[in-house]
Amino acid sequence: MSEQNFDLVVLGAGSGGYAAALRASQLGLSVGLIEKGKVGGTCLHVGCIPTKALLHSAEIADATRDSAKYGVTASLEGINIEGVTAYREGIVTSKYKGLQGLIKARGITTIEGAGRLTSPTTVQVGDQTITGKNVILATGSYSRSLPGLEIGGRVITSEQALELDFVPKKVAVLGGGVIGVEFSSVWKSWGSDVTIIEALPHLVPNEDESISKQFERAFRKRGINFKLGTRFSSVTQNDEGVVVTLENGETVEAELLLVAVGRGPSTAGLGFEEVGVTMDRGFVITNERLETNIPGLYAVGDIVPGLQLAHRGFQQGIFVAEELAGLNPVIIEDVNIPKVTYSDPEVASVGLTEARAAEKYGADQISSYDYNLAGNGKSHIIGTSGSIKLVRVKDGPVVGVHMIGARVGELIGEAQLAVSWEAYPEDVAPLIHAHPTQNEALGEAFLALAGKPLHAM
Repeated sequence: MSEQNFDLVVLGAGSGGYAAALRASQLGLSVGLIEKGKVGGTCLHVGCIPTKALLHSAEIADATRDSAKYGVTASLEGINIEGVTAYREGIVTSKYKGLQGLIKARGITTIEGAGRLTSPTTVQVGDQTITGKNVILATGSYSRSLPGLEIGGRVITSEQALELDFVPKKVAVLGGGVIGVEFSSVWKSWGSDVTIIEALPHLVPNEDESISKQFERAFRKRGINFKLGTRFSSVTQNDEGVVVTLENGETVEAELLLVAVGRGPSTAGLGFEEVGVTMDRGFVITNERLETNIPGLYAVGDIVPGLQLAHRGFQQGIFVAEELAGLNPVIIEDVNIPKVTYSDPEVASVGLTEARAAEKYGADQISSYDYNLAGNGKSHIIGTSGSIKLVRVKDGPVVGVHMIGARVGELIGEAQLAVSWEAYPEDVAPLIHAHPTQNEALGEAFLALAGKPLHAM
């Protein structure tokens, strides 16, 4: 048996874990980073980065298909899935090597292997005991399924979808949230026939209802089929494909069924409960400063209840590192963390939906404004429709920004600043937005909500 000692031990090297390790080392702490797979975790290897590579490939396919409207002669002969795979893997490999180099340069000790928490200050990795003055749990998440729905064969998760060596002619997608609509968008751009099955009344159901409705219209216009407000019942499969049966008796036939019903916390069998960590349905419960019920033991990322987003994990990892260094970092509530769905069209939001703002402040204390991207020059140039919606407290700050349209995810930074800093529309309205940019659409929306619309009525 061997033993290693550190100021900080981090169990899991995904977004939250490696961010904590990098920031802690920067602040002078010795760090042991434990990972059974590859540093970078789900986001880098089977999540954010590779899926966005597929989405960019899909965007290129659509642009080629529609090139004539821009005066360019081009034709789409098909999707070379081997080429797409090489492109995707090249990006991931490059980012992975860069991250490995950064971790090494910061003097962080990486311990390869499956770790198990054995006390509030120790993690066992094989025959090694890794001890830290503090420990951060950052073990990430896995693709969920539904009770009785077994993954295998032609029933796949997003991880298997990434590795497909063919473009399915017809695919069913169970779940109309972020993962489901992003893969649906990719496959449709590549020429697949897609049907989404969503139990809730809307696609992207966590977004403002007005945005969800626009999103549904856009998907319908693209020819993506969806069935809303109806639950999955069962699936059968054979060598030819799958037959999905819904609770209302309808069936959907396809080559594949992608199960995209969310992600669960990867905490089973890791010793958390045995050590005495308070858990709830597999999630680790923490206080607002991300400390568990055991002093000195923290948790970050997808295992902490709330938004399961890589950048939330980054922020939480940095937060705990700074907390341990005595810097008293500022708490960022989940509602002020930006969300982006990278489909076509994109959806981006931060803050309260109009419905939630009405619940919090009273319906008579809320006003909103929708700016249609049809009035934005750059949006017209790149051929996108959509809107930007601002929600404010009357005579008060902007509490929500909700956007839909191509590339609107790139606008979320300013939206986050406005909401997080509790800016009034009147504060932002005088600021100059470069012309012609999509960013102007935010400026126009702030002008309108401040009572002085320029290009809108």
